[in-house]
Amino acid sequence: MFEADTIPRAKYNETGEEIRNSNASGFLDPNRLSGEGSPMMMSPWNQTTSSPFTNTTWSGKFANENSQTGLIGSLVREEGHIYSLAAVKDLLYTGSDSKNIRVWKNMKEFTGFKSNSGLVKTIVLAGEKIFTGHQDGKIRVWKVSSKNPSSHKRSGTLPTLKDIFKSSIYPSNYVETRRRRSALWIKHSDAISCLSLSPDKALLYSASWDRTFKVWRLSDSKCLESVNAHDDAVNSVVATADGLVFTGSADGTVKVWKREGQGRGMKHTNSQTLLKQECAVTALAVSPTGTVIYCGSSDGLVNFWENEKQLSHGGVIKGHKLAVLCLAAAGNLVFSGSADKTICIWKREGSLHTSLSVLTGHTGPVKCLAVEENSGQTSSSGSESGSVQNHRWIVYSGSLDKSVKVWGVSEQAPDVNQMGIPPHHMMGGSSDMDSLPSDGGSQNLRM
Repeated sequence: MFEADTIPRAKYNETGEEIRNSNASGFLDPNRLSGEGSPMMMSPWNQTTSSPFTNTTWSGKFANENSQTGLIGSLVREEGHIYSLAAVKDLLYTGSDSKNIRVWKNMKEFTGFKSNSGLVKTIVLAGEKIFTGHQDGKIRVWKVSSKNPSSHKRSGTLPTLKDIFKSSIYPSNYVETRRRRSALWIKHSDAISCLSLSPDKALLYSASWDRTFKVWRLSDSKCLESVNAHDDAVNSVVATADGLVFTGSADGTVKVWKREGQGRGMKHTNSQTLLKQECAVTALAVSPTGTVIYCGSSDGLVNFWENEKQLSHGGVIKGHKLAVLCLAAAGNLVFSGSADKTICIWKREGSLHTSLSVLTGHTGPVKCLAVEENSGQTSSSGSESGSVQNHRWIVYSGSLDKSVKVWGVSEQAPDVNQMGIPPHHMMGGSSDMDSLPSDGGSQNLRM
């Protein structure tokens, strides 16, 4: 287990999420309702339009074809803060506190659909199905029409009404929740914070403020297991191909769970605690190869672990002044979005992470990221050591400024010798970016 030394810091109250002292008992306050008192709920900006289909504002210009990294454009809808993104090929799904899920195709508005209740906190895509996690603790399932790709209809919820009815008959299926109430173990009793698919897309993992994560079998929508994972809200969950599941929590810990068994006999057991600190763990991401695990925290740091024969702490990446709110990994790149309104891009070479650039332009905290490979923009460049493959990516960033920005990003570092610009100053970079031992923090944040 890696323990971070802690240095008290001032709390930051502009992330759009609830920030509390590090004492986990605050989550157990019997008088607190889900989302009650959070800046998002009290904000005068939390007003939405009556219709999800008002006109779209498109701003920005396309990046120069020769540029390595830059802004392509912005998607702006005056209907709520952007809390979730999911991308596949030329489609982008966005979720906001307006309860709308909007679909963009080739960066133009394509269609949209609306849930009856619940801020859209997370979206995952699995073929023709879309899963959305909500503030009201529900997971909604949507299906794309095979005849009309612009038509999305709700096909159900998790758990299904049939399973709720069958489970409610037996008293043994009830567990105690907050306020000494009881609820079915297959249902989340607080906001859904994160959804994650297993690499084979057979299982869906849901993390919640109710301190649990649940495991769903997608073939029949059954809840196979509910795990009491942490002492505070579970902010993130990710799964790897080797049967490991990672969870990060507002209690300041990152835990590793090993999946054993199949079907109803499946069990996830806690095999390791990677991190224990005072500040909240706010985001997790796994490299495409599954060999590096990244953890963002409310102190602005990103810890990472390398999974060779065993998990070992690889170091700390420092690039943000405020809380890290989201992480994404693609190719050899790592992206971190922060309450400081920036997106840092890092390139991994072995255990070394080098700052490529910092994307600036949002006027609010960056809450979510999605990355897709720009298949038409992969190229090779010559060097003394031979040809170097240059992968390019389309990065979508959602913010509490109610906008989604679209970026073109290259894995190839700019030639700063020719440009005469220090690398830390590229794209608004900060000279204090570096890898260093963690200095911790004293904030606790629920995502």
